[in-house]
Amino acid sequence: MRRLLIISLLTFLVLGHAQAAEAKTLRMAYDSDPTSLDPHEQLSGATLQLSHLLFDPLVRFRQDLTIEPRLAKSFEKIDERTTRFHLREGVKFQSGRTLSAEDVVWTFNRLKQSPDFKALFEPFSEARAVDGLTVDLVTKGPYPLVLNLATYIFPMDREFYAGVDERGRPKDAIVKSGSSFASSHASGTGPFIVTEREQGVRLELKRFADYWDKASPGNVDEIVFTPIKEPATRVAALLAGDVDFIAPVPPTDLARVKEASCCTLITMPSTRVLTFELNQERVPAFKDPRVRLAMSYAVNREGIAEKILRGSATAASELSPPGYAGYDPALVPRYDLAKAKALMQEAGYGDGFSVTMMAPNNRYIEDARIAEAVAAMLAKINIKVDLQTMPKAQYWQRFDERAADIMMIGWQSDTQDSANFYEFLAMTPDKATGYGQYNAGNYSNPEVDRLTLETQSMADPKARAEVLKKIERILYDDAALLPLHWQHLSWAARKNVRIDKVVNVIDMPYLGDLVIE
Repeated sequence: MRRLLIISLLTFLVLGHAQAAEAKTLRMAYDSDPTSLDPHEQLSGATLQLSHLLFDPLVRFRQDLTIEPRLAKSFEKIDERTTRFHLREGVKFQSGRTLSAEDVVWTFNRLKQSPDFKALFEPFSEARAVDGLTVDLVTKGPYPLVLNLATYIFPMDREFYAGVDERGRPKDAIVKSGSSFASSHASGTGPFIVTEREQGVRLELKRFADYWDKASPGNVDEIVFTPIKEPATRVAALLAGDVDFIAPVPPTDLARVKEASCCTLITMPSTRVLTFELNQERVPAFKDPRVRLAMSYAVNREGIAEKILRGSATAASELSPPGYAGYDPALVPRYDLAKAKALMQEAGYGDGFSVTMMAPNNRYIEDARIAEAVAAMLAKINIKVDLQTMPKAQYWQRFDERAADIMMIGWQSDTQDSANFYEFLAMTPDKATGYGQYNAGNYSNPEVDRLTLETQSMADPKARAEVLKKIERILYDDAALLPLHWQHLSWAARKNVRIDKVVNVIDMPYLGDLVIE
């Protein structure tokens, strides 16, 4: 018996050592740091990337943009307004609690209160717990994008966020660009737990020992995120072996990284459009569509894509990217300086005027340089631009304040559908519904509002596409915004880091499934 115990103990130690040897640390460098741990504080790419690490959605997109089950092991349509989700059994939160349908309902109701997310879920009337592991999502009418929206439901631990913190503040409070319990504490079902966080300096995560997805191929036990704002420094760190994985790779270094024997480079077109919004409440001239059209004609989008971005972008004059239902190839990018000057003269602004512009300097590829280029182009039609750029962590608070006359924003459709662009960037701002939440131009067109809402209940894809294209034409003719380009994505990693299996067109690498060989 004693000999058997010794053999068992030795076997346990050997296996334990082998498993420890397989545990890998990923050293990753991004251009900036996530601003919060709260998945509902800000509707942004950085927030969603982090949410896939700390939490898990009901379902998620595969690399080919089909839907795969996650916390919901299956789903079914009950009627035209009800979709039922069957949850996995025994899924643990990082607090030790077990996931239930009530956690999903609580999370859904919190999403409906978020200033940033409420418009996404405006078509829904309720989430209803059928039993402990079954949830119904009920829409106000027929809605074709229920599963797309379910990718944004990352169930939170309702008991962990119950009550008040040490300062007497509700733990479930959503505080934009501020200090809250949820912004610095997290209990989700995701593959990683935060172990150390110094905003803007370092973020450390470790593998959640009770993570439910035992079939995941991921073997990363620890992740160390280091924000490196300077693109050249980020690339140098990768090539020197100081980090294992970087994003994004600057256009100026794409060829260099591609040729490096140590590393793998992956690039792909994305659906994120970069645009400027023109605040009509701050600048009376922006209310005149001739002025907005003049600005559109003054901007050389092709030049920006080719010279500044070295071809790692596609010039755009509309919001919907190729492949989306609303995309209209007839809406070509404008550029005619003589016509721009004539429109300014016709509108009575031949002598121009002065405006302020704000842009981030570490959120989008070459964002500051693009802003500088656009400012210089507008100067040619006598619009004098006072440009201020700043880190992303400060920029979004200023964006929410509408602190400048012209503001930059990049937008990727949350639903992988054209209507999402209009719901957030073009509809009349409405705090009650959340529509127009990121419409910093305060553009308002009742026909755009009406048509966008109409598409939410259209079941015929062909007829719906025609309405979406009609909206794009209205925005184009009205020069409602100043779209510049759809940016391309780029990631690079050391050869033994299999990023090819986890990166995707929605720019949300699923690092829980990452394999380091």
